[in-house]
Order: sequence, then C-alpha cells, then structure tokens
Amino acid sequence: MPEARSRLVVMISGFGSNLQAILDACAAGRLWAEVVLVVSNRKDAYGLVRAARAGVPTLYFPLRPYRERGLDRTDYDRDLAERIAPYRPDLIVLAGWMHILSSAFLDRFPGRVINLHPALPGMFPGRDAIRRAFEAYRRGEIPYSGCMVHEVTPEVDAGPVLAQAVVPIFPDDTLERFEARMHEAEHRILLEGIQRALERIRSLPR
Repeated sequence: MPEARSRLVVMISGFGSNLQAILDACAAGRLWAEVVLVVSNRKDAYGLVRAARAGVPTLYFPLRPYRERGLDRTDYDRDLAERIAPYRPDLIVLAGWMHILSSAFLDRFPGRVINLHPALPGMFPGRDAIRRAFEAYRRGEIPYSGCMVHEVTPEVDAGPVLAQAVVPIFPDDTLERFEARMHEAEHRILLEGIQRALERIRSLPR
C-alpha cells in the first residue's frame, strides 16, 4: 500500500504565489503531500481564492478582534493553534505569513513549522527584506541577496536552515526585476525545504 500523503497547512497573508507553487507540486505528484487547510490573517488575500479554486478549505483568522478586546498576541496564537490542530498537520508552512508566531503557537506543533524568508541566514530579518536588500546593494553594502526556508523558532527568521539560494542583483536592476527573480528562487527552494522537513519528520520515532 502506498504511503499516505503528508498533510500540509499553509499560512499566507497576501497574493499566494508560493501557495500556488505548493498546490501545483502536490497536484503533479512532485510533492507527496496535500494541502488540507489554507489560513490567512487578511480577508482580501488572493491566496484564499487560489485555495478555494483548488478545493482546499480556508480559514480567515484576523488579529484585530483580539486587539479590540484588549487581548495580546499569545491569546491569538493559542486560539489559532486550536483551530488548526483538528486538521492534524504533519507540517505547517508559512508562505508569506505576516505575523510573528509566539511559543503559544509553536509549542503546539514542535518542530513542524517552517517559514520562507526572502533573505539569506542572518541578513534582513523581519519585514520588507527584499526592498531592504535592494537598497543595501545600491549603497554598496552587499554584493547579492537570497532566500531561505527555515524551521520557525521564537527568534525571528533565525531557525535552522532547510534550503537556501543566492539571488543576484544586477547594476541595472529595478526593484521589480529583482523581486521577480527572488520569487522564482523562492518557489524552487520552498518545495525543497518542505521535502526536507517532511523527510525529517517521517524519520522521527512514532
């Protein structure tokens, strides 16, 4: 009997091009997995449309109601984990998820949360990494940039690296051209990082 497909939950905040790369790889059999839930903290995220077209359940889960009630991010993270847990994810993939997850979420899925970040290890953690790298290149501070997939820890963009790629910046580049080249590399290493994470998880004692 063939091995069951791994169960993925993908968390997004925007356009969802990386989600689409995952959905396409699963449909083509290049990734022996299935996306069982797509989560967004933004109602207008186009990735929710992509998920619906693929027949994947979605969850819109905003932070604002928690802030309006005077609750903090750990309350949000704990409830978010509670909503995701019934889907029994083997792996949770942050693919453009714009919210830092605390231990209230991560402790519920130890070693099973990975993130795609558009910078190399130790460089440009947090938001706007592509723009910040491009500006640093223009100032002569870096010769190139890149992207990585890493395990998520409470420290932002600092967990063990699963996959990475250098992305060149050219003297005549615009930010838009550099960003497009970065997204191409992201799609490639995201699948590689997911595969490595799933192989590690499968090797763990059950």
